[in-house]
Amino acid sequence: MHVFFSPDTNNQHIGLNDEESRHCTRVLRLSEGQQVIVTNGKGSWVRASIIIADHRRVVLQQISREDQFGKRSYHLHMAVAPTKNIDRFEWFLEKSTECGIDEITPIICEQSERRIIKPQRLEKIMAAAMKQSLRAYLPKLNPAIDVQTFLKQQAGGQTYIAHCIATNRTNLANDYKAGSDTVIMVGPEGDFSGTEIEAAISKGFRPISLGAERLRTETAALALCIQVNTMNGLLQ
Repeated sequence: MHVFFSPDTNNQHIGLNDEESRHCTRVLRLSEGQQVIVTNGKGSWVRASIIIADHRRVVLQQISREDQFGKRSYHLHMAVAPTKNIDRFEWFLEKSTECGIDEITPIICEQSERRIIKPQRLEKIMAAAMKQSLRAYLPKLNPAIDVQTFLKQQAGGQTYIAHCIATNRTNLANDYKAGSDTVIMVGPEGDFSGTEIEAAISKGFRPISLGAERLRTETAALALCIQVNTMNGLLQ
């Protein structure tokens, strides 16, 4: 069944915005009487029937609903440096949304080659991935922030920093406790600087390694996202 996104699903009648309405009527060619799913990105999963099929404004009528659909018992927050090629960062956002993630903070580091992002496009990519993967929660995309400022906002817990410097590092599988909220930092193409790593460790972040191979920023971030979800039994 086709899934649509609408921020407001509290009323008996739910309206879709222009973009979703056009997709419903002109791309999928759905018409009055057909049933769809609509989510608000905050856990609502509503089965509804189309009562007005207009490319400018589709209106749905609720049939049934489930709140907190697919809610998880842990919170996964990835702090990832945007890549020079924005397509690769967009790819990470899309795939991590499909695999399961709650919050993403773009962090600007000393060696970052990209320091500006356009959140509106990124949020659309995440919303599309949420619908495609049949999820009811849209990950929170925070504004881009300097890495040192980000570290000042953290208060300990299950926190990790993945870097490539050959120092004492652990494996996430040997340290992370399933069911725990966690924050994981992944740096830019040039890696975190020594100063940034020391600052993270001083805030309680555990250094982790992904093995002997060198992974791209977006690959490392997605691998860690999948690992956390697999350890929690979400991906099997």
